[in-house]
Amino acid sequence: MKTQTHRLTRTVLAALLSGGLAATALAADKELVLGVNDALTGPGAVYGLPQANAVQMAADEINARGGIKAGGDTYRLKVIRNDDKANPTEATNSVRKLIDRDNVKYLLGFCCSGSTSAVASFIAKEDVVMLVGNAAERAITAAGTPNLFRTRPPADFTGAAAGTFVAKRGARNIAVIGSLDVSFYTQYLDAFERELNKAGGKIIAKETFGLRDRDMTPQLTKVRALNPDALLVLGYVEPAAFVYRQATELGMKIPRYGFTSGSEEQFLRVATSEQMEGVWDLRPTELTVEALDANAKTYVANYTQKFGAAPSPSSPYAYDQVYVLKNAIEQAGGAENTAKVIAEIRKLPVPKEVVMKYLPTGGTMFDVNGQAYTSNGAFQWQKGKWVYVSDLPSDTKTYSDYLRSLRK
Repeated sequence: MKTQTHRLTRTVLAALLSGGLAATALAADKELVLGVNDALTGPGAVYGLPQANAVQMAADEINARGGIKAGGDTYRLKVIRNDDKANPTEATNSVRKLIDRDNVKYLLGFCCSGSTSAVASFIAKEDVVMLVGNAAERAITAAGTPNLFRTRPPADFTGAAAGTFVAKRGARNIAVIGSLDVSFYTQYLDAFERELNKAGGKIIAKETFGLRDRDMTPQLTKVRALNPDALLVLGYVEPAAFVYRQATELGMKIPRYGFTSGSEEQFLRVATSEQMEGVWDLRPTELTVEALDANAKTYVANYTQKFGAAPSPSSPYAYDQVYVLKNAIEQAGGAENTAKVIAEIRKLPVPKEVVMKYLPTGGTMFDVNGQAYTSNGAFQWQKGKWVYVSDLPSDTKTYSDYLRSLRK
């Protein structure tokens, strides 16, 4: 009887110890909240909603593989999505709620420059990490904010390369129609025009449209009377698509260049494939599968299956943000100390999981300004889809030095 009692005691102790160990292991699992701030409705949603989806997909992938293992902890990712409607006031209020109410330390998304710039103006004072995606305004990283990083290159980094490309194709008198009251489009245009002028070309007209404008015939009629060699369109997908469509309807048989991004599906909501035929988009390489590696094919397949639609070209900027965080947190040994995570981001090489084609600066993904650079590309609409034609040569070191020189 005594032996049986000892056996029972040992069994109970073993069970208790086992339960205690299990409880300890369970206690090591932590929830890490990622706050997505983006345009989920309104004109900016063509960029913001795919970005928010991309963050969720990356988080789900990481969780399915066991989470982020750092130090002795395992972090399971939870995503909170806030809609800033691409509005600076909404963005400020949204981020304040994420920080103050939800205790979020990692902010992702940020597709549109006006709203992003509003947040960037105060984020250095917060104990958070801000990862910016599609927003292309140069000033966002020109300040060198220590806790802010951007995966998309600034607009003028691409504009200079685009101006050289168009000039080499023989265009000399170019008419511009676009969102010329939006600073990152004007920055693209300034760089474009500078390189065009060097080659003997010039801008002969600058016409503006608003984000919600749909009838572009007044601007196009004025432009047509000037007999330009080519048309340059700068703006969000929907108004740009109306320009392409209506230029065709007006019989303007001249080359059409753009800086818009956007998927085939998004353009085809406004224009037919025939009306888009031959249009060029001169932009960061982004999500054009033939210009990227196998990660891009997997990303497109997984996104399409998960959300029932193809991803937008710029959406991987946000997807890649999650993997930047994953790798930095692993190297930092945890997510609680944002200073350590920031230090790891600054020396991080390009992670193997990313989709975009990044051009390292000094061996790291981000330069001293917190800015990453993707390759720039020339894309043309051919028979119903965007086709990658060639890279646009771009000098990351020179631009990085220039960006740093802008600090006040």
